[in-house]
Amino acid sequence: MKTIVGEIFAAAIKAVDPEEAVRRYVDRVRTICGGDRHSRLVVIGFGKASVPMARGMEERLGGIIDAGAIITKCGHAANHGLQKIRVYEAGHPVPDMNGLRATGEILDLAASADERTLVVALLSGGGSALFVSPCEGISLAEKQETTSLLLRAGAEIQELNAVRKHLSLVKGGGLAELLYPATTVSLILSDVIGDRLDVIASGPTSHDPTTFTDALGIVEKYGLTSRVPQAVANLLKNGGKGLVPENPKEDSLVFSKVENIIIGSNRQALIAAKAAAETAGIRAEIISAEISGEALEVGKRLAFDALTAKLHKESPAPLCRISGGETTVAVMGAGKGGRNMELALAFALQIEGVNGITLLSAGTDGTDGPTDAAGAVVDGMTAIKARKIGLNPEEYLRNNDSYTFFREAGGLLVTGPTGTNVMDVQIIVVV
Repeated sequence: MKTIVGEIFAAAIKAVDPEEAVRRYVDRVRTICGGDRHSRLVVIGFGKASVPMARGMEERLGGIIDAGAIITKCGHAANHGLQKIRVYEAGHPVPDMNGLRATGEILDLAASADERTLVVALLSGGGSALFVSPCEGISLAEKQETTSLLLRAGAEIQELNAVRKHLSLVKGGGLAELLYPATTVSLILSDVIGDRLDVIASGPTSHDPTTFTDALGIVEKYGLTSRVPQAVANLLKNGGKGLVPENPKEDSLVFSKVENIIIGSNRQALIAAKAAAETAGIRAEIISAEISGEALEVGKRLAFDALTAKLHKESPAPLCRISGGETTVAVMGAGKGGRNMELALAFALQIEGVNGITLLSAGTDGTDGPTDAAGAVVDGMTAIKARKIGLNPEEYLRNNDSYTFFREAGGLLVTGPTGTNVMDVQIIVVV
């Protein structure tokens, strides 16, 4: 079963290949660029999938691209092969100076765009941290500290982005403002639940429905008002009082020159996983494309569902239950791990000693937290085998040390960077 869930996961990844996804929309770009209104084509991008997305552009339109620059996560640009589009690497999930400098290069391209320029923006998950230009009066270090505090508090991606958008010159429609009056076509690989344009990469080319008041409320919700840098607290408070201009809203003129297109999503990956399971002769169902919440609790809930499915299964044939989304981890311990490994460890404890249940939980980008693993694969023997070699699974879970646990006990799923990023996938097979 561990081999089978791995093959199903591989099929899910293949279905959301960003290079192929971009190729499908090249004709749309060519049509826009082919008219008399545009004399220059510029390609910009940022996110974990920006390199293969840019390859898709160069392969089909390399002859007419005038300039370009993209930013990807450190380690994701090896052998990129791009000729017309410059490639930069930067820190993720906490922004760094590399991201700040690379963003400056993209903003230089934006400044050169005029009404006869067509800009293709390639956006994917991770773009929020990679494309970074703090508001005046906010330093990169202060933005880094704020991001780290929210991550460690367990803030959901939508909450994190609502705050980051109000500390940035480019997020929350800021890039669209800077590019106007150029025409902008954004090709977007979604890494958020519901494929919300304002959330993916913090919505640089989409209107911002959140406000300074919302951002301040999120900081307060996690008890961080007195812990975030004073400059950040002051900016959010002044914005809430109307002393700082809000990000552009839906009726802003800048969006009359913007087209946002979703070219890949988590649901597409889940549909492909379901098809792969069925091809293998396994009855499959997608139970949710909106998995969220604390990874530990989600792991328990998925385990309960799997145990229930096994108890009430009417046929001896295997059943595959597929889900996707993105959980969070409120870090309480000092260990090393990621949300998928934490979910898998919690799941393993709930099914300990039960034969016939296997779970794979992994990030589609090939990374789970600050580790080299995409996630983990577990079954009813995982915890039992760990105890036999002297490991205490509960202690590792309490210490948020799931990576160390699976490294010692076995079960790590290591794929390397996949080139795509559409959140996480969970594949459960019940026999």
